[in-house]
Amino acid sequence: MSQHGAAGGGRHPGELGAALRSWRERIAPEDVGLPAGRRRRAAGLRREELARLAGMSPDYVVRLEQGRATSPSSQILAALARALRLGAEERRHLFVLAGRREPGSGEAPAELAPSVLRLLDRMEDSPVSVYDAGWTLVAWNRLYAALSGGDLSTLAERERNVVWCHFTGLPTRVRHTAEQQERFERAVVGDLRTACARYPRDAGLHALSADLRRASARFTELWDSHAVGTHTADSKTLHHPDTGPLDLDCDVLEAPGGGHHVVVYTAAPGTEAAEKLRLLGVIGTQNLTGPTAAERSASPDRDPMRTGE
Repeated sequence: MSQHGAAGGGRHPGELGAALRSWRERIAPEDVGLPAGRRRRAAGLRREELARLAGMSPDYVVRLEQGRATSPSSQILAALARALRLGAEERRHLFVLAGRREPGSGEAPAELAPSVLRLLDRMEDSPVSVYDAGWTLVAWNRLYAALSGGDLSTLAERERNVVWCHFTGLPTRVRHTAEQQERFERAVVGDLRTACARYPRDAGLHALSADLRRASARFTELWDSHAVGTHTADSKTLHHPDTGPLDLDCDVLEAPGGGHHVVVYTAAPGTEAAEKLRLLGVIGTQNLTGPTAAERSASPDRDPMRTGE
């Protein structure tokens, strides 16, 4: 599909609905870590799958596509742009069609660079995930979904936030040594502080830091001490129920344009972890294309890793 260009001002609910359908239908479910399923009558994401990825109700997506919801908020539009993997021009066009002004400076960028999305699609041998400026998981490839052990699109936004999960004690498959934990905590708190200063008008970032101060004494201690650091590289041990523990190297890259972190997990060649990762690429993706998303989210033993700390 050709890239949409910018248009004039004003609301265009019919065109907005058509654009959303077109963008939704061009995304293969497996490219965003969802099961392909066996009963798909058309290519692309279903409305309920887009709704999960964007964190809204399926009924609202239906009303948007049918032109019955004519005033989506900037937050809704940003979530749709992220879920639909829109490039910068497409994102601008989405805001134009909705009659909204795209958020300017002072707010963390929501759109991902097309090159990052291509990276996710093409790096099949390594788990890759992408986080926004506040360390909320926003995109991932199939192997990362397999490593995480669940349908990540079913998690609430805070359940996909690395900092929130760590400091509030939510379940995780990541295990840190004492030294790794100290290094990790200082780095992510420093990252969040830097993001809040860099994007002073971003309400989500400042709400996250305020909520963390209320929820965690350790976070408050590090925040008040002006802890500095950047989460750039480390080693992690992740426990997967099918393969057992995997000792992996974790490298954090800055996405083009800033505002997003790309996390790549790798294992040294010839190691046990490398073999386990290769096996996970087979059995994990098979599992992801087996049960439907609804069946997996309803399973009582669903145990997502939450986030890749």
